Amino acid sequence: MGRQRKSREVLLQLLFQAEAAGAFDPHQMLQELSKSHEHLKTQKEDVKKRACDLFIQIMGKKEELDQWIGSVSQNWHVGRMGSIDRNVLRVAAYELKYCPDVPGEVILDEAIEIAKRYGSEESGKFVNGILDKLFNEVRAS
Repeated sequence: MGRQRKSREVLLQLLFQAEAAGAFDPHQMLQELSKSHEHLKTQKEDVKKRACDLFIQIMGKKEELDQWIGSVSQNWHVGRMGSIDRNVLRVAAYELKYCPDVPGEVILDEAIEIAKRYGSEESGKFVNGILDKLFNEVRAS
């Protein structure tokens, strides 16, 4: 598994745990997670750094990302989505919007595969449908 894929999986776990804990301060939450999160402790330094950096950035733009995701998800309020799906979408939406060096097709493929691995039976299709719309918006601009 590539390092970017691994960092996305670690990032998903961080976002999931932060959401479950009701975290509001991403820096404080990251410090707490770094102390107790065994999976984070075992990662290579570049994987850990990328995951932690993206965690801080995504948490800082969570409302903006949720609004964007919500604008294309017909009949699905972001708060009603499953936690895994919602956080996979946040990661991919952030990368689509703010990481122009990562090809959009790679972002979509990785997000769909991670959703299939960690989400429900329908997560891959659900995430694919929403990300396709986000990707088309990015490409159009």
